[in-house]
This record gives sequence, C-alpha cells and structure tokens, in this order.
Amino acid sequence: MRRWLDRAFLVGTGGCAVLALTVLLGILAAVVWRGAGAVSWEFLTDGMRQVGASGGIFYNVIGTGILLATALLVSAPLAVGLALTLGVYVRNSRRRNRLVMMLYLLNGVPSILIGLFGFVIFGVLLGWGKSWLAGGILLGFMILPTVAVALFERIQALPANTTEAAAGLGLSESQIIWSVILPQSLSGWLSGSLLGLARAAGETAPIMFTATIFAGATWPQGIRESPVLSLPYHIFVLAQDSFDPAASVRVWGAALILLFLVFSLSLLALPLRLRLHEESRHD
Repeated sequence: MRRWLDRAFLVGTGGCAVLALTVLLGILAAVVWRGAGAVSWEFLTDGMRQVGASGGIFYNVIGTGILLATALLVSAPLAVGLALTLGVYVRNSRRRNRLVMMLYLLNGVPSILIGLFGFVIFGVLLGWGKSWLAGGILLGFMILPTVAVALFERIQALPANTTEAAAGLGLSESQIIWSVILPQSLSGWLSGSLLGLARAAGETAPIMFTATIFAGATWPQGIRESPVLSLPYHIFVLAQDSFDPAASVRVWGAALILLFLVFSLSLLALPLRLRLHEESRHD
C-alpha cells in the first residue's frame, strides 16, 4: 500500500510540474510570437507617440532602470546590516529564527499594500507627489527581505574555522566582518540583489501610486512632482485602455522587453545561487 501511495504521489507531483511548465512555456511562446514583430532599433530608441500607437519605449526603459538602480542603492546597505545582525550579532538561535521568519513574512506582503503605504507617506505626508525617488525607495524596501536572507544564508554557510583563524590572528570583530565575512559572502548578496531586482522590474502597484505616469515624462527633474515612465505601467495602461491594433502590437513588444529584462536578471542570479549551494556543501 505504501509503495502505491508513493508512486501515486510521484505521478501527481510530476503531472503538476509538467502542467506548470507547459503553461509557462505557452505564455513565453505567446509573448515572443506576438511581440517579436514590434521590437526594432527604433522601438528601443524612440519615445512613445500617439498614445502608444507609434514610437517606442525608450523613456520607459530608462525610467525602469532608474527605479531599479534606486531600489538597489536603498536595499544594499540595509540588507547588509540586517544580514550581519542575524549572522553575527544575534547569537540566540530562537531570536534569530524569529527575525528570519519576520523577513519571510515581510517578503509576502502584497505589493498593493506597499504602494498604498508609500502613497500616504511620500505623496500625502511629505508632499512629493509622484516621484521617482519615492518609487525607488518602495521597491528597495520590497526587495529588502530577499537580499537580506540571501546574504544571511551565505554568512551562515561560511566555515567557522575561517572566522576563528581571523580572530586568532588578533583581528577585532569589525575587522573580521570587513576583511573576511563580507568579501566571502559577496555571492550571496549579488544573487539576492539580482533576484530581488527581477521581481521589482515587473511590479506595477508600488510605482503606479508613487512614481510613474503613462506619458509626458522624460528624465527626472528633481524629486517633488518628478515622475518617470516605466515598462510595467505602460503595459498595464495600454492593455486596458487601448483598442488600436497598432498599440496592441506594441504592448506585446514592451512585454517582450520586460520579460527579457526579468529573465536576464534571473539567469544572472542562477549561477551565483548554484555556486553558493556548492560552496555550502563543500564547507
């Protein structure tokens, strides 16, 4: 009986995996098939015209890049601080596990709630209106748990004799952190940052309330009332409101570029994650 249950479970999980993979490949094929015809050099280097029916997505790509760069700059120091707190300074395992669980819970907060929170703080209380900096800060906080946990896992995987040898040479705790722990944990930070940015690149809710508009923006001008264009919001608006066939084709083209961006970040993170697990196993 146990053998039949094991086989049934194996068949069921295999079927679910095949179904999920089939759906994913179907979505990818649809995006590539419909979007490839719109992608060209002019599409990538020209600004949008005629409410998306002509022109390109140059400023949308630039705006997305600005938001992601800001998110990385915001999340990097905070993630390092959190990871070091968990991996070095908090020595009580029960307290450490609770803090890690809180990070996992924060990672599951719906992005729409993050967007509404940012709108209240930056748009209402601070009076920034729609600002690229507000959107970048929100995205930075959104990816913070992913980056912090990835770096913490790498710190945890470091062999104890490495830090013990450094302490035996007379290095202080801060010197051990800067010269041993952080350099050897760089792969964890890089992989976590790339995975976090891949998620942030496709988010619409946090930036639609705080940072992005559909048309009329180019380069940021200051902080207050200085929105940017972005790929996710561009796709969201055109997919809902445009009935022009020319705009429909360009929506698929923009979706293909966004998909390429997300996949590129994820693929860059993959070898780093594999290397991290390989190093952990050998350690």
